[in-house]
This record gives sequence, structure tokens and C-alpha cells, in this order.
Amino acid sequence: MKKIVLGSLLLVGFATTIQAQKMSEKKWVRKQFSALNMNQKIGQLMVIRAHSNWSQNKIDSISNLIQQYNVGGLCFFQGGPVRQALQTNAYQSIAKTPLFIAIDAEWGLGMRLDSVESFPRQLSMGAFASSNSVYQMGAAIAAQLKRLGIQINYGPVVDVNNNPSNPVINDRSFGQSKAQVIQQGIAYMKGMQDNGIMATAKHFPGHGDVNVDSHFDLPVINKSKAELDSLELVPFKALIDAGIESIMVAHLSVPAIDDRPKYATSISPNAVNGLLKKELGFKGISVTDAMDMKAIANYFPQGEANVQAILAGNDMLCLPGDLAQSIKKIRAAIKERRLKRSDINARVKKILTAKYKHGLDLPQQIDTNNIIADLNQSVGTINAEMAQQSLTFLRATNSPILNNKTAYIAFNAKAANVFTAAISSAYGVKVFYTNGKDANELAMINDSLKAYDQVIVGLHGYNRRPANHFEIPAATLEFLNKKGHENWIHLIFGNPYAVGDFNTINNILFAFEDTKYSHAAAQKWLEGKLQASGTLPVTISPELKYGTLSEALLKKKF
Repeated sequence: MKKIVLGSLLLVGFATTIQAQKMSEKKWVRKQFSALNMNQKIGQLMVIRAHSNWSQNKIDSISNLIQQYNVGGLCFFQGGPVRQALQTNAYQSIAKTPLFIAIDAEWGLGMRLDSVESFPRQLSMGAFASSNSVYQMGAAIAAQLKRLGIQINYGPVVDVNNNPSNPVINDRSFGQSKAQVIQQGIAYMKGMQDNGIMATAKHFPGHGDVNVDSHFDLPVINKSKAELDSLELVPFKALIDAGIESIMVAHLSVPAIDDRPKYATSISPNAVNGLLKKELGFKGISVTDAMDMKAIANYFPQGEANVQAILAGNDMLCLPGDLAQSIKKIRAAIKERRLKRSDINARVKKILTAKYKHGLDLPQQIDTNNIIADLNQSVGTINAEMAQQSLTFLRATNSPILNNKTAYIAFNAKAANVFTAAISSAYGVKVFYTNGKDANELAMINDSLKAYDQVIVGLHGYNRRPANHFEIPAATLEFLNKKGHENWIHLIFGNPYAVGDFNTINNILFAFEDTKYSHAAAQKWLEGKLQASGTLPVTISPELKYGTLSEALLKKKF
């Protein structure tokens, strides 16, 4: 096998194709297809894992898999931009058939790569009245991916998150309104696809109403087909009608679709060939969620699960595990006439046609010069705009005051940040820093607050997942639920669902993220320079329901 030596290739373009005579789509697809034997055709259905922070031995093992099995694509995970660019150049140079490069970048490349700023989680966008900035984010993510030689983003998430305890989707969703999920999902999709990146709607048929993480076990959704038709499936149908190029099929047990025990939707012909392709009319590329997840691995031997996923109608298998075993099993299924050669051939031609559409008919080289600056070029401007649009102020009883009689309690902030430094220096606000774990310390802070006319609480740095009360200390929860704090202002820099654990409070500003952009937006709001115009995208409690308009708009102008 040819060994990859990173950095040895001549970098001649700015993520652009080498100029050459462009062959017609049909001719190129026919030429690529005719050069493949059956094992290599099956390899085209596989998307394998890659990390740019791996050792040279692991990098070499990926190059061996590319050459030995002619895999269809790579899905990159953690690492860095320059390393990934060099590896992509090298991997593409040894591939018999050009590789699809994919990444799970729901909130941009910063989700996976160092040196790149992230965009917000999707839940904050569920608070927006407009979808314009979501489209701009999609376009900016497309620019990032094209700059790094990537053709596919495994996003957006179009699951309707109607279960606050959902351990895996949660703030990755646009919220619990199917209308908002559709509006923002289409905007995100179009932002990417209008700019040359294949978007992938996930997780079909809908992963929002679960309390089990499919990375660890198989979630069960006991809803009727009519209930699914009225909620979970609606965004997928809308994105199909809007032209989504790819859909990721989840590992879910949905008896209304397939009542066989432990048969996930990803390996169910009823779900893929039946519901997705025939009933909903999807003609694009269907890809499984990662086949190495426990929702599948706990119940099926890996090679057999991959056979079942192909039988179900999937076009590509994400992270299929042992390639030699999988190809052997799929070949055996063809020999046993469980699978038709013609079905494999049709899938390969569909994949090749998509590769042509996304520019893989010509060799590509990624120039690493200035790449980090290029990847971050638009992030700050869009983040600042989104942070302002997301602000949602509920249960208003009074307006904030900033002066030397104002105290700010910075929970889980160990030292001054730009936000606390600004309100302290500009207005003389007294800042108390606490990790919130010591009830005695909080009692002392509470006694000190008697000297101040206004108290503002900032909740920073808590876990975005709901387990163990979002990892918010018990002493903090008890403190926030105390009586006598009704007129305090509460700034929530993170997942809004956390407020369910202290939902007796008033004057709640949901800022959704704990970043310099959300801090700046919150500061402007405190100063009266910005109005909170967001709408709550989820129901947190009976009093804090989805769709609640910011009371600042209804009652006051702060």
C-alpha cells in the first residue's frame, strides 16, 4: 500500500479544482463505474471515520482502507484545520474513486476542529422571528466546508424536540414547534445547498421524543403512525419538498413503522424503502446514523447489521466497522439472492452522480495558506447578530439597573470575563464569583446583598445536557429557589431547559449561549441599548410555555 506522507503534495489551489477538460456527467459516471469490481462497488457505500489528530499509524491505516476497499467517503471528527486539509489532499490522491468528505458540523467546523469559532446551537435559533441569519449561517458553514475540501455536512437536525429530558437531541433541535423547525431547517439547508454543500436532514423519522441516547441503547418511540404523521415526520416531508439532498436514518425502535423487536429504523425496509422513499418520495441519498452505535451493535453482529441496512434501502452506511467482514457478508447476501446486484449498482451510480455534482470529477487540492483566518472570516459577525436575536426576556416584574448599588452574582465563573469586567468598570457593579457548591458561601453572599438595590444573577458554564440537573450544584438550585429573590434579574447563559429546576424565579433573560457574543448582547440589553425580541422555543414549565413572546415587547421597553 502507498504510505501517506502529509505535506508532500503540491498545494496549488484555494479549495478549487485543478483546471482540466470537464467530462460530461454521464460519461464520467460510466467511466468510474465500469472500473469497479463488486467489492469496490460495495466499498462505495461505506463512509469511514477519520480524525486529523490521530497518530501516523492510524492515518496509514485509513490510507490502507481507502486503497484496499475503495471506500465511498470519510467522515472527519476531531482535529485541526491544517492537519485535516493535508490529510484530505493525501487521501484523495490515493483514492481509486474520489472520496466524499463529510463532517458532522451542526454548529460549524468549530464543533469538531480547534482554531475555529463555533456558531450557536440550533435551539437558540428557535427563538428567532426571522430565518435570514440562519440562512447566512448555512452559507457561512458552506464556505467553511468548501474551503476545507468537504462536500457533505451531516446537518441540520430537524427533530422536533418535545421531550425536555431528551439526552441526545435537546438543544441541537430548533425546538418543539414543527413550524419553527421547518422554517429554520429549510433556511439552514438552503444556505448550504445554494452554496454547493450537500445538507443532510436528521434523524429520520424523528429523534426528539426519546429519553434514551442511541449511542448507548435503542430508544423506543411508542406513537401511532397518525401521531408521527402529524409531528415528527412533518419537517422531513417539508425538507424533502424543498430539495434536501440527503437524509440520515436514525437507530430508533418505532413499532408503528416496524414492530419487530430490536429492529431499528436504520435497518428496517418499512422505514427506509417504505416510508422514506415510497411514501414521502425521497429521491436523494439516504445514509445511516453511525453503525457502530450501541443501539445497533447491542443487538446485531456488525457485518449482519450492515447487510440489513442495505436491504432496508440505505444508500450509504456511516461508520460501518469491519469493512472486510461487511463486504463479505454483503457478497454472501447477493449470492443468497437476498440482495440484487442491480440494487448495489443503482446505489453506486447514484453516489457517483452526486460526487460529480459536487465537483469530485476533477482532482482537488486544498491550500493551507491563511486557512484558519478564512474559516473564521464570517463567524463573528453572524454570531453577534444571532446572539442579539435570541435574547428572550420572560416573567418581567422590573427593569435592570446598573450602578454602584447593583450586585452581580457570577455562578460558575471563577474569574473576571469581558462581561463582568465591563459592568464592574463602567457602572461600579459589585461582582461576586462563586462555583455555587458551598451553601455557607452562598449564605454569606446573600447577607452581603442587603447593601444593594438591584441583584443580577448570571448562570455560566453549566452542562448543556439534562442529566443531573445540567450538573448545576444542589446548593445553587436551592439558592435560586429561595423566597425573597423575586425582583432579581436572571441571565441564563446556556440551555434554557435548566430553568425547569428553578422555575419560581422572575425576570429571566434567556441568552442560550455562554460566549463573548451572548455576553455582549446581554450587556447591551442591561444598558437599555437592545430589546429582547425572542420567543421561547420550548416549554420549560406550565408558566414558561413554548411561544411565549418576550414580555419586554409586550409591556416595557428597557
